[in-house]
Amino acid sequence: MAESGPEVPALISQSGKPSGARWILDRRVMVIGRSPECDLVIPDRQVSRRHARLRRTEEGYLLEDLKSKNGTFVNGAPVEEPVLLQDGDVVQVALAAKMVFVGTEATMPLARGGASGMESGRLRMDPQAHRVWVGEIELDPPLSPPQYKLLELLYRRSGRVVTRDEIVEVVWPETGGEGVSEQAIDALVRRLRDRLAELDSEHGYLVTVRGHGFRLDNPA
Repeated sequence: MAESGPEVPALISQSGKPSGARWILDRRVMVIGRSPECDLVIPDRQVSRRHARLRRTEEGYLLEDLKSKNGTFVNGAPVEEPVLLQDGDVVQVALAAKMVFVGTEATMPLARGGASGMESGRLRMDPQAHRVWVGEIELDPPLSPPQYKLLELLYRRSGRVVTRDEIVEVVWPETGGEGVSEQAIDALVRRLRDRLAELDSEHGYLVTVRGHGFRLDNPA
């Protein structure tokens, strides 16, 4: 596995073989498959010998299924045409492996003070692997990319209030702040609350601060 600096995107394994692996995407073309000749080797019989291909373009990394027997998926949707990966996308290879695509912006360290006081909280995050735990239990299936971006924003702010404008800027950066309604933000917050409640229904982690925004309440 190649070593690289923090500016290089990566795929980080969430489940499957090998568990916990981190593949640096430092080549123009990388093939995923069961064959030892592949760049990203997944030793599972559900995986085709040459299963999928990652190709670096000016826009980013394109993921293409190579007519595999059991399919390639991004955020649960089958890859039928090449898909441009976005930070936080969950890539699934057949039923054998699940990986998170981590873009360059996601490899930045937490803002100063962002992790302070949070590491001992009941809710914990691994920003590079895009994994979330409540207590000792990991949230599975993983959060959707918008849900994860919202939670990470609140997590980085260490309990401080995050405004709606800040949420739009982080979760929907392509909109330039236009066209995202308050109802869309509220719906995203509600869905994230529901996911966290799957593991802890007694504590409301996302607090609405009326007239200001939202903050994360992460008890010790």
